[in-house]
Amino acid sequence: METSFTRLVGVRYPIVQTGMGWVAGPRLVSATANAGALGILASATMTPGRLREAVREVKSRTDAPFGVNLRADAGDAGDRVRILVEEGVRVASFALAPSRELIAELKAAGVVVVPSVGARRHAEKVTAWGADAVIVQGGEGGGHTGEVATSVLLPQVVDAVGVPVVAAGGFHDGRGLVAALAYGAAGVAMGTRFLLTSDSTVPDAVKARYLAAAVGDVTVTTAVDGLPHRMLRTDLVDSLEGAGRTASLVRALRRAAGLRRVSGLSWSRMMRDGLAMRHGRDLTWSQVLLAANAPMLLKASMVDGRTDLGVMAAGQVAGVIEDLPSCAELVERVMAQAHATLHALPAPGAPAPEAPPSGAMTL
Repeated sequence: METSFTRLVGVRYPIVQTGMGWVAGPRLVSATANAGALGILASATMTPGRLREAVREVKSRTDAPFGVNLRADAGDAGDRVRILVEEGVRVASFALAPSRELIAELKAAGVVVVPSVGARRHAEKVTAWGADAVIVQGGEGGGHTGEVATSVLLPQVVDAVGVPVVAAGGFHDGRGLVAALAYGAAGVAMGTRFLLTSDSTVPDAVKARYLAAAVGDVTVTTAVDGLPHRMLRTDLVDSLEGAGRTASLVRALRRAAGLRRVSGLSWSRMMRDGLAMRHGRDLTWSQVLLAANAPMLLKASMVDGRTDLGVMAAGQVAGVIEDLPSCAELVERVMAQAHATLHALPAPGAPAPEAPPSGAMTL
């Protein structure tokens, strides 16, 4: 299935696996790429040295294009951009809007720039700066999210920008892909659906928690880092929401110390990163610390399997996913259902169906 996005990045299918911290590592990214979709490596939880190693590992596993997700507000963002350029990475994605200068540096090196946005004005800004495409995440998406549903946000952005738009938030099958295409998108991006594959390195016990979740078990909370964050509701989330300022600060300091050991970041650097993530919001110091070390809360679940100590970011689709296919099986299934759905639609110019009897209702 060829779209403006597949032509732009060089993949066979208009499907993107998002750059999920601690989840989107070399194994998942290469499996996605080999399946014909665009895999995106999550780099925010890696040191620059580990990022270079991870990129080379993906390249050793696949010849297909893939991308790397970067934190635009990270103090070493420039160093990471240079790694992408030196290693010949095809696509750079950003969770926050990159600066005009970063976009220019990447484009000059031939890297496709694809920021993620949650509002029309953000899409307009980054495309005016030269972004090649945008991923638009509606409120159904996992992790940091907004309040506007994909079905409302997506057509707004499609109408506002002249670059390929990839829809995210609430997608997990071929019917969703067709719906996104009908809105004018050039593809879909999925996070939770790729997390719940056999190629994902997330521990089996954590995957089981996701599979057991109903739609109502996926909540939005600001207790983790002061920003709206969609995740599975757990005892930890309940305790964070009920904790006072002193308890929150003690917990934040303890987890910040853990992140410092893993990442090698200094305390001053962690505080700068935490302050950068405030986005103008009035956060307490414990929330600033939590914003800086929220990756440790994800690592506890996604790497260590400690669902009692970590958070589990999740899109609302977690409540309707029931199996763990491989990436190849997932992509094949999505594309087969998309083609079947398109084939079942009435052809342009086909006669209208016969009107039902008076009083009858058709859906």
